[in-house]
Amino acid sequence: MKPAGILPELEARMAELRTPARVYVATGRFTEPEPDLPELADRIRALLAGAAADEAWRRFFPGYAPPPLPRLCAALEPLEPYEAAGFLARLASVDLLWPSHRHLPADTARRAADRVVSLLGPEGSWWTNHDAACGAVNGLTPVFDSLLAGTDGEHYALALQLADD
Repeated sequence: MKPAGILPELEARMAELRTPARVYVATGRFTEPEPDLPELADRIRALLAGAAADEAWRRFFPGYAPPPLPRLCAALEPLEPYEAAGFLARLASVDLLWPSHRHLPADTARRAADRVVSLLGPEGSWWTNHDAACGAVNGLTPVFDSLLAGTDGEHYALALQLADD
């Protein structure tokens, strides 16, 4: 059983992974009983809408609306919990288009990502819009994007990186 009150630390660690106009994060606690993928996808929709409304991206998103829940759920691929910290650290630190450009120092991102995954526990569920089997990305926006979403069934943590060439 997880200690009560992990939300403040989860929020703080995810905030460390945020970078202006590139990496967006969201955390919270579900209010629905027994939340599942549709409830997590609803939180992802809110994150996508918030990023699209950011002044830095508004011009790239004319008329954009996040995908409806069924399409969003279909775009998500499960990620093994042991892969989540590394994926989250890369998402927060390495630019999607220019891998030599760093948004955050790798060690800073790794420490925060390790703690986020630890807080959601070894039984946490992780989802991404990347299909590891074929290397494809199920785009959720009109620009390049990378998403990681995790939940322990009570709390959630979301990270989204946007890039455009």
